[in-house]
Amino acid sequence: MGVAYFDCFSGIAGDMVLGALIHAGLSEAALRAELAKLELDEYTLRIEKVWRDAMEGMRVDVEVDAGRELPHRGLKDIRAILERSTLDPVVKRRATDVFTRLAQAEGKVHGCSPEEVHFHEVGATDAIVDIVGAVAGLHLLGIDRVLVGPITEGCGTQRCAHGEMPVPVPAVVELMTGFELKLSRLHGELVTPTGAALLAALATPTTSVSLVPRSVGYGFGARTRKDGPPNALRVVLADAPRQDETLMLLETNLDDASGQVVGHALSRALEVGALDAFSIATQAKKSRPGLLLTVLVDEAHVDVVERMLYAETTTLGVRRQRVERTKLERRQVVVETSLGAVRVKYVRGAGVTRGAAECDDVAKLATTHRIAFHDAQRRIQAELPQWPSD
Repeated sequence: MGVAYFDCFSGIAGDMVLGALIHAGLSEAALRAELAKLELDEYTLRIEKVWRDAMEGMRVDVEVDAGRELPHRGLKDIRAILERSTLDPVVKRRATDVFTRLAQAEGKVHGCSPEEVHFHEVGATDAIVDIVGAVAGLHLLGIDRVLVGPITEGCGTQRCAHGEMPVPVPAVVELMTGFELKLSRLHGELVTPTGAALLAALATPTTSVSLVPRSVGYGFGARTRKDGPPNALRVVLADAPRQDETLMLLETNLDDASGQVVGHALSRALEVGALDAFSIATQAKKSRPGLLLTVLVDEAHVDVVERMLYAETTTLGVRRQRVERTKLERRQVVVETSLGAVRVKYVRGAGVTRGAAECDDVAKLATTHRIAFHDAQRRIQAELPQWPSD
């Protein structure tokens, strides 16, 4: 999918994230299998489909086994649980980041170091399951980018382990630095520390978003109320958005320049800022064979590229026109394969995801291992991940 947009029109909590992801298409069986890797046997995960205000969604509840006396876990304890688990390394790292941000926020509020924080509600079993489940769920869905718009919060006070706290509670205010927190007249806490920590660690705030939705899910919280919208989180899953940009197209016809001159000019165009440069055989004035030299450039580099064309070619004039270009999301990484390290260029968007190894790297490895280029290319391609991990 690529992108998840969190629409926090009625707040956010960890259980709401889990419910929304399941409703949007996350396999319940796959989620349970991931959570089993934590090796915690002190809870039961309840998942059910519910309807509120004529809206369908999922409700997820973590029920701690009755009679079990559980410790107040700190950051060190939770890191140990994650480290000894068999979760994917990416899930471990992201979940650890969520808990670390939570500990830092709580520590700042209470005047102690993150390691000294005993999480109380935050370090309880339900928070561990909610956070790890949310991170693992996004990973299972192939989501590596989370966007969030304005986040609606309530008002009044909220009773917690430290007593009566104003809403939003202090830890949430710390975590939401840099995000748009929209305070409403709805009484009570809509944004929990767990939900805020997930956003702080995983999401990028945005004021506008353009997506082509592939699936939508609603996750309901425990609260029910007669006034205002239902206590729900909406998650929209989508492909990585196509990127649009405005560029300049420079063109000139040449009928008196040698191939060496044109080749040099094309190379120089790329050196001084052009995004693309090429030539096409054409028929010029007086029926002479010629070349159409075309350069694509952003507006910031138009003048310098144009001056280069006048200096390096025989042209007497350059045509300009503004053009629109769409492009896919791109990423270049180094991937370790059985033949060695290769640079790989990935693209994604508009329903397309693919990666291709740099030809120069493939050629070097083929020479090193004394195998044919196409054999090395085929072997490397088969070993490439579908999309690079962070």
